[in-house]
Amino acid sequence: MSYCVNCGVKLDQALVKCPLCDVIVVNPALVDPKIILKATSADNNTFPKESGTVEEVKRRDLGLLISIILGGASISALLLNLFVFRGYWWSLLIIGICLILFFLALPAFILTKTPIYIRLLFNAATAGLYLYFISLITPASEWFTGLALPLVFLFTVVIMILVWLIRFFKTHLLTTALFVITAISVLCVGIEMLINRYTGNDFALLWSAIVMTVCAVIDAGLITVLSRRRLRDDIRKRLHF
Repeated sequence: MSYCVNCGVKLDQALVKCPLCDVIVVNPALVDPKIILKATSADNNTFPKESGTVEEVKRRDLGLLISIILGGASISALLLNLFVFRGYWWSLLIIGICLILFFLALPAFILTKTPIYIRLLFNAATAGLYLYFISLITPASEWFTGLALPLVFLFTVVIMILVWLIRFFKTHLLTTALFVITAISVLCVGIEMLINRYTGNDFALLWSAIVMTVCAVIDAGLITVLSRRRLRDDIRKRLHF
């Protein structure tokens, strides 16, 4: 029993062509090869001329759909907050989350050729805006300018420098790990210093010193591996990278 390769209709063993679409039956076990060659030479219609394909979804259309969904959620939350649940401005939290998701999706679906540094600035601005919305519904808002914004700035600068180092030096896994661990230690030190500044404490390193020590030990091991070519090549072979 055989079926047409084009339309899928069930074929009789004696058929040379499909009775619906005229595609030639090419199974030699069912039809004499001489008949197939003769039919093929007379009418070269062995396979369909056009292949059916599903049209790909355009990124801009997907971005438009995401924008409509996030915008609808934000407007709905705002209207509910204005006319139904009026206790406090809880809708700002939902609007802030929608803005974060929108700016995360914006470079991926709409601004596809945007440099990664612009994307990082978008993300930082969105995070700062979301924190500002939170400050509007909290009793005290000094933490926003005293701690939140400096932390966002610190994270943005460190991550941008990390991305630049990885892209500029075209690093492999070991060098990337070295840069990431160093960035973690810098972030921890900066976070503790900013917290001490905000709380009015002395600029003494406590928990960040532990993190920095551990990162320094790991960095020392990575630098040793990177400086020894034979050891570096052996680790690459064993880890398959």
